Amino acid sequence: MAQPTEEPGVALARRLRALRKHRWTGLALTQTQLGAALGGLSTGLISSWESESRPIAPPMRHLRAYALFFAAPRSLETDPPTMLDLTELTHAERAEHDHLLEELSALRTAARAANNDAVVMGPAEPIERTLWHFPLDQDITIVVAPMPSDELATMRYANEDDPDYIESLRYADADSLIELYGHIRAANPHNHVRYCMSNEVRANDFTAHLVLIGGVDWNTATSDVLSRIQVPISQAAREDKTDDYGAFIVRSDKTERRFAPKVLARGGRRTLIEDVAHLYRGPNPHNSKRTVTILNGMFSRGTLGVVRALTDTRFRGQNEAHIRERFDDADTFSVLTRVPVVNGLVVTPDWTISENLLHEWSEGEVGGDGDRT
Repeated sequence: MAQPTEEPGVALARRLRALRKHRWTGLALTQTQLGAALGGLSTGLISSWESESRPIAPPMRHLRAYALFFAAPRSLETDPPTMLDLTELTHAERAEHDHLLEELSALRTAARAANNDAVVMGPAEPIERTLWHFPLDQDITIVVAPMPSDELATMRYANEDDPDYIESLRYADADSLIELYGHIRAANPHNHVRYCMSNEVRANDFTAHLVLIGGVDWNTATSDVLSRIQVPISQAAREDKTDDYGAFIVRSDKTERRFAPKVLARGGRRTLIEDVAHLYRGPNPHNSKRTVTILNGMFSRGTLGVVRALTDTRFRGQNEAHIRERFDDADTFSVLTRVPVVNGLVVTPDWTISENLLHEWSEGEVGGDGDRT
């Protein structure tokens, strides 16, 4: 009689347990020892990945750590055991690392596919979920601010009576809207994705997955949501016709830190050389089963920078990986980032460079891990 096929999740759990207990003869590791070697993971987390009754597939970053640790017996030469750096592996160890990583990746892909926990794009392999993948058939609303009427009055093509009228000129942060709307549509082809201005928001929009673009100066939806959530960061609006360009204010215990954009004054001109921007993700205060994401800068270039941090093909992978590593499975988190501006052009911030991260926080932390400057 043919043996029943082993469930993919169970196969992965058994393989992880076998690596820990039988990888090296006579050198079985406890779950505590392995958790410490892999970067301070809890025993409960290791146990959950080895559970055959309710198997949980680890994130890829942890499977990479497994492959690196178990590729080299030299990992056990220290007490307690530690991971080598990838560059320290010999040719044979690197080959073993690549083989292990391929094996564990394949087991994880099969386990997630069996649990419908993967995002499938046509015939391609399942890919890692990102912040911009939402559950099937759940509505997504992107809200931007309207361009102020006095600004519109100076634009010929914003006049509805003009034959060359351009409706999109009514939208503030249009660069960010175009960038993000296309990305979210591509990532969620079966979801209804709507965008509107904050003065056009409908009641149902507030209870969808809500994505707010732009700061408190013009976007009233951003102001409203920030007043309803608990996050140790607030945004002080800019003062028109002054040198006060506003700032993000970080509260920690009884202290406050201000992070303001950098504007270079030269020859009567003011040039933005660095903006400050904020990413917030958490439960929607109007519907706990949906999310709210805030992307706001002190200037529009900062807003575009924080949007591109998670859409730019050069950086979105490593920035998403940083978020997963830093916040793990937290539902609520916040990142305050620098956004360099060079010759008027926005440079996408790389969050693997610590200098770009001004402050990070997740729910349960008093003030995050502090300011980075």
